[in-house]
Amino acid sequence: MTDIFNTFAVSSSGMKAQADRLRFVSENIANADTPGYRRKTAPFEAAMDDGTVRTGRVRLDRTPLPQVYDPSHPMAGEDGYYEGSGVDLIVEIADAREAQRSYDANLKMFDQTRQMSQSLLDLLRR
Repeated sequence: MTDIFNTFAVSSSGMKAQADRLRFVSENIANADTPGYRRKTAPFEAAMDDGTVRTGRVRLDRTPLPQVYDPSHPMAGEDGYYEGSGVDLIVEIADAREAQRSYDANLKMFDQTRQMSQSLLDLLRR
């Protein structure tokens, strides 16, 4: 019976980690037009030896920010350039789709485990 509980723990930790990932993706998309904004990412780490995962510390993307030429922008320097956002919407949309699919897979595993445990309990009641 502990294997069933471990499966619940693994799938629920996966759903939590993917939900965190979706939150970072949505923050990145919301700040896509914010000058000087750096994309947030969070790696997955093993939480324990039982297969559960969690998100690690938030990291800011360290790639150089694009220089945008707009002399009328209030943040533009003497040369007319300012630092744009480090968010690529195509990458963020791809990350969101991947996180959603992984979340769905964990949800299906959770539901399948629930159904199996229910069937086991029904058999034991007979």
